[in-house]
Amino acid sequence: MKVGHRQTPDKTKPSSTELGFVLCARPNSQVPAIALSLARMAAIDVCFHPSHNQPLQTSTWWRQMVIRSSKPARRIEAGGRSLFIHSLPRHSLHDLYHYCMTISWPRFYLFIAAAFIALNLLFAGLYQLQAGGIANQFPPGFLGAFFFSVETLATVGYGDMHPQTLYTHWISMLEIFIGMMSIALITGVTFARFSRPRARIVFTSSPVVRPLNGEPVLMLRAANARNNVIIDASARLRLLQQEVTAEGTTFRKLYDLTLVRDEHPMFVLGWTLMHKIDERSPLYQRDADSLAAVKAQLILSINGMDETTIQPMVARHTFSHQDIRWNHAFADLIYTDEHENDHVDYQRLQEVRPLPSAKD
Repeated sequence: MKVGHRQTPDKTKPSSTELGFVLCARPNSQVPAIALSLARMAAIDVCFHPSHNQPLQTSTWWRQMVIRSSKPARRIEAGGRSLFIHSLPRHSLHDLYHYCMTISWPRFYLFIAAAFIALNLLFAGLYQLQAGGIANQFPPGFLGAFFFSVETLATVGYGDMHPQTLYTHWISMLEIFIGMMSIALITGVTFARFSRPRARIVFTSSPVVRPLNGEPVLMLRAANARNNVIIDASARLRLLQQEVTAEGTTFRKLYDLTLVRDEHPMFVLGWTLMHKIDERSPLYQRDADSLAAVKAQLILSINGMDETTIQPMVARHTFSHQDIRWNHAFADLIYTDEHENDHVDYQRLQEVRPLPSAKD
């Protein structure tokens, strides 16, 4: 008699997994009755494997047992797509710094508060292992030990409660050491989060394709919402699309789209990026339908150096093939009033207007 298992993913729910167990035996073997009873109670599938010179015979399947995992799949956004990640280990202590740097400020402080309370609960339990170890303990019991732990971990020490046994002195010494290290680590991570440079570069939501000097040109636009000087800014544009090989394998491939000018010495206000759609362009003789067939996406990345803080600035945006406006043009950001004063209106950043067709 042999017990095996089978695993089948549930495609309707990406965060679940179906597990079934199979009880197998040869046709002439005697399966104990208790084994069959347990198999039926646990919804184990029972089948009979033939000998080498007999055809395969399978018994009637019993009802299937579905055990859905209690750990949900992780959902991430990559390139404008929602992906569910399975079987990937959660953040460990090695990734604790990265976790603290990537979560939001409210979650960061909630995490610190939870760790603070958990440490105090742990040390309060250690103090309670020896009765009478804390002098002038108030209130008596676990709550008094908890408040004494808070004072010790924060190294404030009001003086009313203090350790009076050797065991309590050792525990308080350990807690003071952990408290000092925790304050140093939390201060360092908080400063790292606060001082981390963030680029406030706003991208237009719709790239446009329009004729320029008789040639079709793909145009994208970005604006520096902070109005600081980003020196030596550079931009890179890539096309991501699905392709099928001769063997029938589907994969996603990246193509570099050459920009007319991919560097800006002083990126302060706006920047219009252009790519000529000629014979060398991956977008040559492409239209909205052909890009939709391969689920094409445009990936624009801009990086440079902040002149004020001398720190690198990085920004990235992804455009879907549905965002591209064919035979459209951007509205002008800069206009001049009657007093010959130049104005920049960022409300026009997202404005596009249709161009006359070739027939018109």
